[in-house]
Order: sequence, then C-alpha cells, then structure tokens
Amino acid sequence: MSGTFFEPIKFAMKEEKKIAADRPARAASRLLVGVGSALVDILTHADDAFLEAAGALKGGMVYVDREHIEQTLSRAAGTPAVVPGGSACNTVVGVSRLGGQARFVGKRGNGAMGDFFENALRAHNVEPRLLRSDTSTGRVLSIITPDAQRSMFTFLGAAAESRPEDIVAELFHEAAIVHLEGYLLFNPEFMRKALALAKAAGARVSLDLASYNVVQESRGFLGELVERYVDILLANEDEARAYTGESEPGAALRALGRGVEIAVLKTGERGSLISAAGRVIAVAAAGDGRPAVDTTGAGDLWASGFLYGLVEGYPLEQCGALGSACGYEVCQVVGASIPEHGWERIRTLIENQKPQR
Repeated sequence: MSGTFFEPIKFAMKEEKKIAADRPARAASRLLVGVGSALVDILTHADDAFLEAAGALKGGMVYVDREHIEQTLSRAAGTPAVVPGGSACNTVVGVSRLGGQARFVGKRGNGAMGDFFENALRAHNVEPRLLRSDTSTGRVLSIITPDAQRSMFTFLGAAAESRPEDIVAELFHEAAIVHLEGYLLFNPEFMRKALALAKAAGARVSLDLASYNVVQESRGFLGELVERYVDILLANEDEARAYTGESEPGAALRALGRGVEIAVLKTGERGSLISAAGRVIAVAAAGDGRPAVDTTGAGDLWASGFLYGLVEGYPLEQCGALGSACGYEVCQVVGASIPEHGWERIRTLIENQKPQR
C-alpha cells in the first residue's frame, strides 16, 4: 500500500505520596488530563501466519518505521479501519463520553493525519493541548487475529519528538487526576517531568503499564517512577508479571500495591482485583454472553470507567464495575471506539448504581 493511503485521513524533587485510598478527588475539579502519544490507529484482520510473517509480537507491541507499517498493510486483505488512538487518548475520550471533563496532552504532526487526530478529540469534547512538529503524526497498525487478540506495530512519528521542555505546569491546571500511559517509558526525561509537574499541581497520578514488553525493557526506571510519583497503578496479568516477577494474581497484586494508593490487576474474563488501604476488592467481569470481537483498547477503556468513577467520588467497588462495563463494550467492536448504543448501556448502569454520596 502506498503512502497516499494516509493522506486523507535530573528533574524534580521526590514527592511524598499521601495514602488515602477512598478519598474522592478534590471537590473543585473533575478534570482528567491524559498524557501520551498522539497516534492514529489502523486496524486490520489477519491470521496468526500473517502475524508471524510480519514479525509481530503476539499480544505485544513493536516499534517500527512508517515504511514497515505501509509494507505490512500492502499484504493485508480488506480495507483497514482508521481511527484516533493511543492509550491515554483512548482513556480520556472514554471519560468524556461518560460525561466527564477531559484534556489530552501529546505531540502531533502537521498535515491531514494530525488534523484528523485533533478534530476527532474536539468532536468527543476532549480539550486538545497538542504540541506540534513537522514530522508525520504517529500511527499504530493493530493486527487483530481470530482469537480477538491485537498485536501492534507502532511508528511514533511526531510523538517521539516530545521533550521535557515541552511540558509546562499550566497543562495540569485544575487536574484532579493526571493519567499517563506506560508507552511513554521510551522517553524517560519527558515522562519524569510530566509526573513531577502533575504532582506539583496537586493531582493524583495514574499510570497504566500498557504493554508487557515495554515494562520488561524499562523495569528499573519504572520502579523508580512508581515509588516517587504514582498513586494509581493499573496493569493486566502479563504487565504485572513483567513488572513484579509474580505470576499468581494475589502475589502480583500485593507487589503492584507496594507504595501506591490504589493498585489494579485486570484479569480478563475473570474480572479484576483492586488493592487499596489494606483490602482487596474482587470485581466480576461484565458481559451478557456476547463473545469478544477485538481486544484493542480494552485496558484503556477499563481505565476510563474506573478513573471517571474516582473523580466522581464513587466507591471503589463501583469504579471497578464501571471499568469492567467499559472494557467489555469496547471488546464488542473493532477498535477502541465504543458505539453509541454501547455507551447507552453503560450510562444506564451508572443511573442504576449511582452511589450515595
């Protein structure tokens, strides 16, 4: 497929963390700020043989150049879907669709792809605070296999050019929670400064570990960041194993929870476990029997529901149930965008289970 397919479309002092697991976010703010890579998602279906031939990492993510994505697409059958993406972006869009206040911080390129990304944020009522670059906007090719698993090739493009000096305190003004994606670990000084400024702004800091192979490659630095800055740590079983070395869910959750306010272990069809203030909350998986179509964005949208619940002051049990509902609905479609009828089911759940506050 030719390149024309795409045209239409150090820092900071150590901060002391306050452990108060059930406290609501500051009453003055409901704003969630996401910091991550501004990427456009390209989604295509293929079998495991295609995945192997392409050199993909099953269930993981590999950094590649733009040409690799285009060459891989040229061998794929069918017309790919193209949607705005990136882990933190998916999460803040989900928060906005739930009725929350959301802002996204990232770096886009000039041209049609960057315009497409920014316009999509505005259409979803997310405040875009986008840095600019002459480099192409980043993109992710997600190959979806028949088992609904997604394996990714990522070209960071403009997102790779984010620098510590790009991040200023004003970006986190009035934030209740600042949410970062683990994929930013490729850019350690940018991530460190963003975390420090988020804490200085008085926000709680949420980190999604994002991909097990990224965690493996950055384990030492990641541990330092979690200890210094992170209040809310989210991981699936593969990511938790890569970070903690623990395979058994209880042991992995205990290790995730050391030094953070809230730790979450997502266990797929078995639901999730939340550790906070010395207790463990088991959250059942959501669902009505429909099988998963694609797991792209499942963790990102789980975080949307959970973090939205936190800023609204919901009990952790209900935050987890809302996260499960969002994660389930996004698995019923291709890509990380829940259709309106899915959001209607989730809003009904919220209305039926509004907490007494």
